[in-house]
Amino acid sequence: MSDVAVISTPDHSELLRPTYFMDHEHPGVREFVARMVGGATDPVAKAVRLYYAVRDGIRYDPYRFHMHRENFRASHTLSAGAAFCIPKSILLGAVARAAGIPAQLGFIDVRNHLSTERLRQLMGTDVFMWHGYTALYLEGKWVKATPAFNIEMCRRFDVLPLDFDGTHDAMMHPYNANNQRHMEYLTDRGIYADFPYPKFIEDLRHHYPQFIRMAGVELGDFENETVLVTE
Repeated sequence: MSDVAVISTPDHSELLRPTYFMDHEHPGVREFVARMVGGATDPVAKAVRLYYAVRDGIRYDPYRFHMHRENFRASHTLSAGAAFCIPKSILLGAVARAAGIPAQLGFIDVRNHLSTERLRQLMGTDVFMWHGYTALYLEGKWVKATPAFNIEMCRRFDVLPLDFDGTHDAMMHPYNANNQRHMEYLTDRGIYADFPYPKFIEDLRHHYPQFIRMAGVELGDFENETVLVTE
């Protein structure tokens, strides 16, 4: 399968298959899908249930970063119970495919105006490359869903939670609950049939050398940090 998916192609069979990263043939992933979908048969209803299961069932933690390929697999994220945006988007893509919903992965560079001081120091910037989301094919169109921030994190940082109805895109809010600048979308890196791991690692090594050098070690306690408001 090519890394880049042609989303205008009417045959979406390629976007239902398991991949190394979206390993939805894994027993744990299959069990998770069956449990979360329950008796739902409508694709939109299934997509909504799976979105919230990933959004809130997997805690957002930007310090759960490892360079190894296996750490980006859906089955690994599910067992870990915490991850940053890309593994969570991969997991949503995998469980959607398992439920019969064609899914792809999208990536955009963003500026986070409300990052924590520790995270800002590690990254050396407030620009976060390769922010991940999931594109789901529902009712004849592609819908974007961002399952990154769990509801507990949103409440703690006064971030507006992203709701998903299976019909409209669920992308990051530009402002938080206090009307402060939050997420600014910068460069669209496109939509892919699978995670372009080599390109992702190459870009991070170049742009975030300090963060990459510390990957896999204890970087911080994100749950107990406070937001650094820059604007």
